[in-house]
Amino acid sequence: MSDIVLTGRKVFGGVAEGEALVTRQNISTWGGVHAVKGIITERRHELRGKSFKDKVLVFPAAKGSSGWSTVAQVIRMAGQSPRAMIIRDISSLTGIGAVVMRVPTVTDLDRDPTEIIETGDWVKVDADNGIVEITKRNRGKDRS
Repeated sequence: MSDIVLTGRKVFGGVAEGEALVTRQNISTWGGVHAVKGIITERRHELRGKSFKDKVLVFPAAKGSSGWSTVAQVIRMAGQSPRAMIIRDISSLTGIGAVVMRVPTVTDLDRDPTEIIETGDWVKVDADNGIVEITKRNRGKDRS
């Protein structure tokens, strides 16, 4: 049973679930990730050195150039894609990235996912219906 349910809008369909990897910083794929290894490499990023492979990646927005489409293709071909993505503020960059990686992706949620979801929470993304179910890793934690 999930603790919290968010509703939003589908970017790319499908259903996936897994452990959340959350950042409140924007993500740049052009020089900010190692696509073949599936890790964040940007020097000052809070997730530097963390792998997004098989995680539900939660982030506010993209930054940088149109590298998202090219790097997303390398990520997918290298087998390093996240299981799903939850993007607070969608742009053409991240929209194209979601489609190229072919991972369930949602946006425009009724609450800020970077404020609700924490790294380590279990998250189910039903992008077809725009539903995100979150099971908090610390059930006893105050979530008010």
